[in-house]
Amino acid sequence: MTEMFLGYVSGYGLPVIFVATFLSCLAIPIPTFAVMLSGGAFAASGDLVLWQVVLAALCGAISGDQLGFQIGRSGGPAVLARLRQNPKRAKLLERARKGLARWGGVGVFFSTWMVAILGPWMNLTAGAVGMSRTRFTACDAAGEAVWVTIYVVLGYVFGANLGELVEIVSDWAGLVTSAAITLVLGAVVLQRMRRRHLDDMD
Repeated sequence: MTEMFLGYVSGYGLPVIFVATFLSCLAIPIPTFAVMLSGGAFAASGDLVLWQVVLAALCGAISGDQLGFQIGRSGGPAVLARLRQNPKRAKLLERARKGLARWGGVGVFFSTWMVAILGPWMNLTAGAVGMSRTRFTACDAAGEAVWVTIYVVLGYVFGANLGELVEIVSDWAGLVTSAAITLVLGAVVLQRMRRRHLDDMD
């Protein structure tokens, strides 16, 4: 699938980058990181313009997130209940709910890039629980800017070795997500231990 999308970027350019980032933010499994890497690589070779690649990816991502947020806002808790009928989605939604309850807008920010697997579910949850659209948009746009910049610039700088880069980043993305989840869980455990210690002292 990755090779197919790289071919699409080569043939159709910016529209493919926009559509790929848009759909991936709606939990549709697309190798968006590879699409953005290739967009950066084609910008480095002069086939595309760098700022246009960044803008297309950013607009697609933010638009997809806004649609997910609106679906959650319009459907409310009922749409989340329907999605939870699938066990895998239920686990992701629960993680998104806990992350949003604990971190608020900061959770939205990090879900767009550091823990991207939660992004679409965080968008739905934020809409369903009534988060302010202004707050959501600000945190979401900041996070998506980080996500897009990382991948497009990597492709721009190292695009001469695009095939190897896609393989490395694929492994790296999974590692970053796992590390981020571990750090968050560790912080939660440490905070609870600290609270218990303070309670014991009282």
